[in-house]
Amino acid sequence: MFFRKNTDRDARPRRLIIGDVHGHFDTLMRLLDKIAPRESDRLYFLGDLIDRGEKSKEVVDFVIENDHSCILGNHEHMLLKAIGEEEVSEHWLQNWLHSGGAETLIGYDNQIPEEHLAWFKALPNYLDLGDIWLVHAGVDPRVPIQQQTSDQFCWIRDRFHAITKPYFPDKLMITGHTVTFTFPGVKPGKIARGIGWIGIETGAYHPKSGWLTALDLGNQKVYQANVLDKKCRVLPLDRAIVDIDPGQIAARMKKPSRSDREQE
Repeated sequence: MFFRKNTDRDARPRRLIIGDVHGHFDTLMRLLDKIAPRESDRLYFLGDLIDRGEKSKEVVDFVIENDHSCILGNHEHMLLKAIGEEEVSEHWLQNWLHSGGAETLIGYDNQIPEEHLAWFKALPNYLDLGDIWLVHAGVDPRVPIQQQTSDQFCWIRDRFHAITKPYFPDKLMITGHTVTFTFPGVKPGKIARGIGWIGIETGAYHPKSGWLTALDLGNQKVYQANVLDKKCRVLPLDRAIVDIDPGQIAARMKKPSRSDREQE
């Protein structure tokens, strides 16, 4: 994938935020072909580059080689917990393998290089772009940012989605992690908007959806490519987004079977 040279002096650089790729390299390439990034544009990945798809290595290579920005996702977090330390954690290894890590290992020929492990370890938990704040899963609304860790930033779900006022008064959060069609009233392929946040994980890996999403907030556009039928589309933001009711999220938190680590 090559960047298109700037030909319009008035064209503003775009901030293109890409949801959970999950090893679907070919679909990512088709998505970027549709976006046609210019040299001045910046690409930001919300983590979960790996697992479930067959080409996690190619996705990671692409992001590293092109020096794109990326944050830590829960799947990279699992990988590091499993094999990123001196001793392998059998507990985390089994969790990771059953959550798509097996496909990642196959794609790496069962040997993840040290430079990739080091890169995963260096991924930040979040990126502050001034008016936009990127994080994989969300934040715990009860806790100051400086007291939170990867356990919140990479894993949280309902407690964050149920907030009734923005966590930041002057920043919009953009998240991945939770597949949007799991929210009440959101159909596959749509992105979700809560109070002070937008979720763009549309489930590229999931047979019910297949959509990989990129958000261009500045131009109010949503770019999507589908793993299943190979289609691509560009939608105005107001047609792609669905507002969710935090009260419905709060209500399901009371169910004993619900937990923040479901639907990894």
